[in-house]
Amino acid sequence: MNDLELLNHEQREAVLHTEGPLLILAGAGSGKTRVLTFRIAHLIEECEVKPWNILAITFTNKAAQEMRERVDKLVGVGAKRIHVSTFHSACVRILRSHIDRLGYDRTFTIYDAEDQKTILKGVCGRLQIDTKLYKERVLLNAVSHAKDEYITPAEFSLAAKGDFRQEKIAEVYEEYQKELKKNNALDFDDLIMKTVELFQSCPEILDKYQELFRYILVDEYQDTNTAQFKLVSILANRYQNLCVVGDDDQSIYKFRGANIENILNFEKVFPNTKVIRLEQNYRSTQNILDVANGVIRNNYGRKEKALWTKREQGEAVVFRHLQSAYEEAEYVVRDILKKQRTKKAAYRDFAVLYRTNYQSRSFEEKFLMANIPYKIVGGVNFYSRKEIKDILAYLKTIDNGKDDLAVHRIINVPKRGIGAVTINKVQEYANALGISFFQALEEVDKIPGIGKAFLKIQPFVNLIHEWRMHLADLTLEELINDVLERTGYAKELKDEGTDEAQARLDNIGELINKAVLYEKEAEIPDLSGFLEEVALVADIDSVEDSDDRVLLMTLHSAKGLEFPYVFLTGMEEGVFPSYMSIAADDPVEEIEEERRLCYVGITRAMEELTITAVRVRMVRGENHYNQISRFVREIPKELLGQEVTETFKKNVQELPQNQTYARAREAFRTKTFDPQQFKVVKAERLDYGVGDRVSHVKFGEGTVLGITDGGKDYEVKVEFDRAGVKKMFASFAKLKKIESL
Repeated sequence: MNDLELLNHEQREAVLHTEGPLLILAGAGSGKTRVLTFRIAHLIEECEVKPWNILAITFTNKAAQEMRERVDKLVGVGAKRIHVSTFHSACVRILRSHIDRLGYDRTFTIYDAEDQKTILKGVCGRLQIDTKLYKERVLLNAVSHAKDEYITPAEFSLAAKGDFRQEKIAEVYEEYQKELKKNNALDFDDLIMKTVELFQSCPEILDKYQELFRYILVDEYQDTNTAQFKLVSILANRYQNLCVVGDDDQSIYKFRGANIENILNFEKVFPNTKVIRLEQNYRSTQNILDVANGVIRNNYGRKEKALWTKREQGEAVVFRHLQSAYEEAEYVVRDILKKQRTKKAAYRDFAVLYRTNYQSRSFEEKFLMANIPYKIVGGVNFYSRKEIKDILAYLKTIDNGKDDLAVHRIINVPKRGIGAVTINKVQEYANALGISFFQALEEVDKIPGIGKAFLKIQPFVNLIHEWRMHLADLTLEELINDVLERTGYAKELKDEGTDEAQARLDNIGELINKAVLYEKEAEIPDLSGFLEEVALVADIDSVEDSDDRVLLMTLHSAKGLEFPYVFLTGMEEGVFPSYMSIAADDPVEEIEEERRLCYVGITRAMEELTITAVRVRMVRGENHYNQISRFVREIPKELLGQEVTETFKKNVQELPQNQTYARAREAFRTKTFDPQQFKVVKAERLDYGVGDRVSHVKFGEGTVLGITDGGKDYEVKVEFDRAGVKKMFASFAKLKKIESL
């Protein structure tokens, strides 16, 4: 039963306006899914539209399934004949029937990401493209972006004239497409592009589908790219019965190809468009909505609207300005425990939102210590991330070469050209002698049939030995930075030049923060102790697995979700908005996307919203002083209270003027450790001898047990009062003799 009395005035208007183009600007929490399902039901029940003449497009299979189930409940018989699908699913069905018109066989294969990489490697080989200069991932991203924008290889090549790098990418794009066609294959971006190409080149096929899909509905229209826009506009061109639902204020997927202009310029493409704004919110209290409205109104590229609710005014939005990321995490933990213990809320009622993944570490550690069950949404736990496990494996190998798992992980990371056959021979040798895998690597010249692989393995072994020799003279921060530098791990990520690679660098920077904090807090800091502490924190199995868990997620992952209690964290300039958006070529556009992301975060909260920022945030082992985010300062001060107004003033006055986001951003670009520090300068003589008392900057006071002249340097054995016996090279140890009284 399709009872329109269940809808508010604007929702009913959107359901009843069935003919012609319709743009529904659906604010956060305004019931857009209900409008879409009621509209479909109304078309079938009251307008007698055949179910198969309706096409409803969503962005995920889950959303499509949910929409079909809700329509089923409303109309019953016939609902299964409605075409409800994602863009890609709809295009696959069309291409399976007609792609032969484009020179493909109907049994075409759809390539996934791994298949694409394989094809691209072959293309780069044939074109003699240096993949050190042109990273495969960067090339694939460029091809994907071109397809999102519906740019053909010929058009790309024409636009690239005069730009050598772009011309190379154009060659790759053209050859890549030829290879796909030769293999009778399409990638995911092709599914949209080839369907548009089919419609443009075969009018009779377009005519068939224009007749079939007389009523078209598109959800989340703000997330469509140019190719998707072309697809729906071509299909709807005959009957013009195109209903798109979206919110320009929630357009946050530019990095995935979303084009906000599709929704902003909809009326220009379809001049007779009816525009209906859904502004009544059913999710949040008015205080939360007032904060959201106060922030988003600062965007210029948007359609005017303001959320309101019939709900109560609600609790005031809380802002807390804390000293550090650890204090921020402690505050969040205390607040959650307080509400949970007083039965005000369950763990599942809380969400902690942040701009980037690396920010999760401090929260994860504090949650584990407080035994609060949690789950990372849309990602993995900090210590389970590939780049963190890689660097920790290096540290474990330096600390203890008997950890075969760690050595196996890094023997070829980054790639050293050591093949599986060689690794198996080394392992067999280790098994036969009952020694560790690394010990076998140390004896690689004795392994039968190892051949030239010796030349690739020996530098790796030497590198580990060198780090072990200098361990006593390096801080953990210096050690990690040198691992990144000398293995080429950091360079490989920087050269990749993608958002994902930058996120991995950010995560490694957060591991360095952890190392710096450990050395400050530990009584006798050393590598073994650090790895032990990390192992204890990383043991997430200690937290019981249940559905009643606090959710931790990035703001992008939070889209479409809602929670009674939300913590919007890391609200500082340089963190949110990010350094990259502030320093972008077009900062206005980038900042507006960041502001929309902030709006999404605010509107996830149903009952209470807490916003946090810190005065000092550690970035890659260095403290940085950032201002409170402009997004917080855009909130009308009366919504946050007098105490916060004073915090703003105090914050700006106390900031060191030379500590800006530019300096922090530069920290990721510059070399953080100088390998020249490893140059050995042997002293002519030592001013201490066996039995003398000496002091070390890190280990304190101790007694010299032995001195060996190793040729290039003196090896000194010292028994320290607190740190025990250590072996070190004199030129690095810089031991100072303690004169006896």
